[in-house]
Amino acid sequence: MSPPPSPASLAAAAFRHPVRVYWEDTDAGGIVFYANYLKFFERARTEWLRSLGIGQQALRDSTGGMFVVSETSVRYHRPARLDDQLVVSASLHTGGRASLVIAQQAWLLDGQGQPMELLCEGTIRIGWVDAASLRPTRIPSNILEALS
Repeated sequence: MSPPPSPASLAAAAFRHPVRVYWEDTDAGGIVFYANYLKFFERARTEWLRSLGIGQQALRDSTGGMFVVSETSVRYHRPARLDDQLVVSASLHTGGRASLVIAQQAWLLDGQGQPMELLCEGTIRIGWVDAASLRPTRIPSNILEALS
């Protein structure tokens, strides 16, 4: 994994989604349970696609296809805690005909809502499959165009 970018480079990220840490997100120690970062990443990817006019249910209904996660790589730097405000980014890292790699980060925000500390980063590979058979197929061209 590459070295963490600065908060300034986050400003150039393709998409940012705010997240507040709730009690249900934490473990017995009061820190975000590690698997919940994947939930935060999922929400950010979904909202990123929605911001591009790509609603996943509508896409499935109209094309018969859907995205599925096929691989994750996550690195944890520092824990988030109850009531922290975060921003989660999503940007296209690499794209192919049947899968995409999305780069994602979760940053702790300061009191003015500015990113101040990288908490978690990772890459998520999502593949396009036929919803009925779950077999890989080509990503529709309009989706690839919207992401580029």
